[in-house]
Amino acid sequence: MSVLAIYGSSRRHGNTEWLADRVVDGLPAEKIYLVEKNIRPIADCRHDPAGFAPVDDDYDSVMERVLAHDTLVFATPVYWYGMSGLMKNFIDRWSQSLRDRRYDFRENMGKKSACVVLVGGDDPRIKALPLVEQFRYIFDFMDMRFIGYVVGEANRPGDIVSDAAAMYEASLLNARLRQTVSGSAS
Repeated sequence: MSVLAIYGSSRRHGNTEWLADRVVDGLPAEKIYLVEKNIRPIADCRHDPAGFAPVDDDYDSVMERVLAHDTLVFATPVYWYGMSGLMKNFIDRWSQSLRDRRYDFRENMGKKSACVVLVGGDDPRIKALPLVEQFRYIFDFMDMRFIGYVVGEANRPGDIVSDAAAMYEASLLNARLRQTVSGSAS
């Protein structure tokens, strides 16, 4: 079993990254930082008979990494009560992958497990719940197994370490991921 953590923050070494790192601590996890990738917004061609035109960006290389892993950790700050634009652009491009003949995208994604790590500053344990549901709907649509989520509260860099509940929940999610890893190794 292999884990890929997809970081959607526009800033490296922030609270979201810190909390997600705690979730994957000690696991064989690859990490992708969307802020370091050029993923262009989707030009919606779902209903065009010709389909989607190739896009000269990093999306295909990121998707190759996604498809190579069994478990995905989606980590995003809560921006304006939703996922970051970087994460949204990435997931919006899944419409393109659904029509890409190189992938059997829905079937391959349906074999994956996923979890979510969110960090926000305005009562996120309540106000980020619609975002948790959005991810759950995305995973349901793709037939992915939803393992769980962690929501942390932080504003300034480093504040997340003061959120004892989030730290504890991250360690619980880490233990769940470890069970998944050890269960697939046998």
